[in-house]
Amino acid sequence: MSIPAPYPASTIGAVAIQIRQVPYDHPDAAKLDAEVQLEYAARYDSEGDATVLHPRMFDPPGGIYLLAYDADDRPVATGGWRSQAANDEGYSDGDAEIKRMYVTVEARGLGLARRILARLEESARAAGRTRMVLETGTKQPEAIALYRSSGYTDCSKFGYYRDDPLSICLAKPL
Repeated sequence: MSIPAPYPASTIGAVAIQIRQVPYDHPDAAKLDAEVQLEYAARYDSEGDATVLHPRMFDPPGGIYLLAYDADDRPVATGGWRSQAANDEGYSDGDAEIKRMYVTVEARGLGLARRILARLEESARAAGRTRMVLETGTKQPEAIALYRSSGYTDCSKFGYYRDDPLSICLAKPL
């Protein structure tokens, strides 16, 4: 499988960052997914996010998965979206659902989540998606602040955690 060329490298502060499109089952994606699961488990006193995700859900044109790499080629941030259609879990036709947004502890504060979010929105719009949706939780105030400051507003709850009182669902028209 050929990996598309990376997005242009840029520098944030003194850190050179490169965002690359990769398959969801790429070893670096699996590494960061394991880290985010540990963070979810610690924040929510749980086993992590139990939402079932299959690697093909993130294959273009029905989705995309991105990793950000630092100057030493270490994966430091991740995020993806997958297509959704109207169903009994509360999604609507044209939805692009954000999954696995995460920035490693050492790379926080560099604006990486905001950059990945912008790339996800751009690619979902280009793929014909009409609304970006996401589910986060009350114990993730940093994520809530990022999304709200990026134009996301509360929407009807959807997805695996739609009945969980700690769940917050947000949406933004594309």
